[in-house]
Amino acid sequence: MRTLAPLLAAAALSSTLASAAAPVPTPSRALTDPRSIVSPQMPQAATPSVAALFSEPASWDAAVTPDGRGLVYASDASGRLNLWHVDTAGGTPRRLTTSDDRHWGITVSPDSKTVVYGEDLGGAEMFDLHAVPVAGGASRNLTRTPEASEAGAVFSRDARRLAFSRRLKTAPSANIVVMDLASGAERTLTSETLPDRQWAAVEFSADGRAVYARRVDITGSVEDTLYRITVADGRAVPVIRKPVSPINPVSDISPDERWLALTTETADGRKQAALFDVRAQKLRMLAPGPWEQSSLRFSADGKTLLFLDNIDGRSVVKRHDIASGRTETLPLPSGMNTDYFGKLPAETPDGRIIFPHQSGTEPLAYWSHDRKSGRSSPFLRFSESAVATLPSTQVVTYPAQDGTRISAILWVPANARRDASAAAVVIAHGGPTGQTEDRYDATAVALAARGYFVIAPNPRGSTGYGRAFMRANIRDLGGGDLGDYVAGVKFLVDSGYVDAKRVGITGVSYGGYMTMIALGRAPDVFAAGVEVCGITNWTSMHERGSPALRAYQEGLIGHPVRDREVYERVSPLTYLDRYQAPLLVLQGDNDIRVPKYEAEQVVATLRRLGKPVDARYYPNEGHGLFKRENKIDGALRTIGWFDRHLRGIDPQ
Repeated sequence: MRTLAPLLAAAALSSTLASAAAPVPTPSRALTDPRSIVSPQMPQAATPSVAALFSEPASWDAAVTPDGRGLVYASDASGRLNLWHVDTAGGTPRRLTTSDDRHWGITVSPDSKTVVYGEDLGGAEMFDLHAVPVAGGASRNLTRTPEASEAGAVFSRDARRLAFSRRLKTAPSANIVVMDLASGAERTLTSETLPDRQWAAVEFSADGRAVYARRVDITGSVEDTLYRITVADGRAVPVIRKPVSPINPVSDISPDERWLALTTETADGRKQAALFDVRAQKLRMLAPGPWEQSSLRFSADGKTLLFLDNIDGRSVVKRHDIASGRTETLPLPSGMNTDYFGKLPAETPDGRIIFPHQSGTEPLAYWSHDRKSGRSSPFLRFSESAVATLPSTQVVTYPAQDGTRISAILWVPANARRDASAAAVVIAHGGPTGQTEDRYDATAVALAARGYFVIAPNPRGSTGYGRAFMRANIRDLGGGDLGDYVAGVKFLVDSGYVDAKRVGITGVSYGGYMTMIALGRAPDVFAAGVEVCGITNWTSMHERGSPALRAYQEGLIGHPVRDREVYERVSPLTYLDRYQAPLLVLQGDNDIRVPKYEAEQVVATLRRLGKPVDARYYPNEGHGLFKRENKIDGALRTIGWFDRHLRGIDPQ
């Protein structure tokens, strides 16, 4: 068996990592013994077809109707991501919208009669806002702005007006707009001048005369500020008027406007759930703990607040009673019990908790928790086929070269032999300020069902482990974080199952970037790569990418002129001549986050250098693959690529 010790030494690629005096602090947790990993014998385990796995419906966004009786959700059950409705007591879903384009960004009117959502034309992320009746009927385009994108709509309490964010296609910043739904008349309330600030609507005041809105610093270096903006004249007044510990997003406002649900930070940089008393101008911590937390939503009567602990990529949901100050942990199943947008879980007027549930091998379903009985059960399942195919995912923790503790989600195939013969694939997450959570991943399931060990680490730069860890890769992209991925490969090899010569890497967005820079900066570690809409050249990315992302990029690696050395050092383009492994490139034609030009650069350069590369470009897709036929095609190409280059199997 080939050892990875010299490869790990070579992968200490940045001066930041090499000179670290101590590990980056993270929550205390035990290291996992690689030899404790066991591949169970499951002779009955079937290998699901790729087409079947990627034809299973998924859901990306959902909202409970304010009366608690219905759930409006975005699902690709038809092959396209459109809107559906189902009773929270169970029943047959009804389709609300029909379009070739994706729909999400769901908000439901206070009377539970109307849904407003965003429609994205061809994946270009120029969203128009549409409205459709919850009972069914024709949808109506509210904005019709081909050169601007609207998002984050909230209703006034009388359901007559909307507040939302609008960003012009050529502008870096989004501003708050209020629309009268009957007439379509609009008023823009903010006029942002700084390229690193964005505005997001949170709620209307009870009397409808003002909008509460967040002014967000997208670099994360300045605290998030909540303003009360008068609709008549646009006058903005900060709601929190005295200095408190750093404030992160305000997620909700109580119906009486006394309390803010927010996330704050401790002195050591851990995000914690809190309440802010607007009248007394005082902060109340809810239930401080060692792991990062986030506040969610108030109940309809404003008496309770849901919040969650993020424990190594798994969510523990808690309920705080404001009057008594007591907090209870809800007995929900292990895995992820919250959505991407902070709308779920939500408490219904009759006291039920509606939540999504999934894990790495368990497809998403929508569940209801009855607090009186303590029982939880699904009322809408999309699939059950993958649950019996593989053992449950595991959270493992291993040491990086400098001793920093890195956690990862691990998919273990059944029926593997501990003889160093198995192939493995590393999945790198997007962001980089993101986190791999214990969510269902059809790609990981498809690979593991075919005998691959699949590991998805959370390297330095990830969220969920404190501010110091999140900022540990600033100006060091593809350095220390790449070293953490390589340490994950060592963990797999040390388990005794994996052949060090048969390890691949893949990822989307920043995960695609990590795939490309890994093949160049750690060429002896990875034998094949599949990148999806990743960054090849940070300079061209700054020039051609979405204006809304430039300030975020500068917060990571500086300015392309003043910090030219950093840009060159962290760009995969610099290392393409070192490639030893073949690369597959998958890219949407209409991607504005990471433009098609990034894919074209790496393909053209590798072909000029005589390196093995292949590419597939998808019309009418943007940042990632969402249409069913494209998801299936991309998955078949990905698995076929790894089968060919890691296992010597030619796809049929």
